[in-house]
Amino acid sequence: MKTLTQKVVFKNATPEQLYELYMDAKLHSLVTGAPAKITKKEGTTFSAHGNYIKGKNFHLKPGKLIVQSWRGTDWKKSDLDSIFMLQFEKKGSDAVLNMVHANVPEDQADGIKSGWADYYWTPWKQHLAGKKPKAKKPM
Repeated sequence: MKTLTQKVVFKNATPEQLYELYMDAKLHSLVTGAPAKITKKEGTTFSAHGNYIKGKNFHLKPGKLIVQSWRGTDWKKSDLDSIFMLQFEKKGSDAVLNMVHANVPEDQADGIKSGWADYYWTPWKQHLAGKKPKAKKPM
């Protein structure tokens, strides 16, 4: 199992905007270009990328923190769910996202690591800059 960490700066953005991009189902779907079902309630399940990703919301602090269980449908049944955490902070006029994705299966780690940038961080930056996100082909 691997733990992935990423720190991403979003220029002229707020932590609240980043939180909404992930936790608002309509925005999540719009910006990633793939269907997402998610609610802002702890204990509820979610899915993203047309059910490719499934999990559960464990802990939510609006504009500050998201903690979820997370797994891809192509993972082995023997693979444990991973733990996914997004923490947001304000730095001047920018927002900083700190991601920790723990317990990722070794054979999935490279694809997931690049997938966060390809399917989330890059389209988020495009959206926040007022551009139409160039969604990659669905997972």
